[in-house]
Amino acid sequence: MHIGSKGWYVEQLKRIGIRRLEGRKIEKFKTPVLANLLDEKQN
Repeated sequence: MHIGSKGWYVEQLKRIGIRRLEGRKIEKFKTPVLANLLDEKQN
């Protein structure tokens, strides 16, 4: 997996315990949404 790819973001979010957002699996969201979510949770 490449850093910054959708799969990478999904893996990072799962690593910190986030598997769902708004009742939907995080795999269903587009990359920019996942990037913003990860940035929000890390800060």
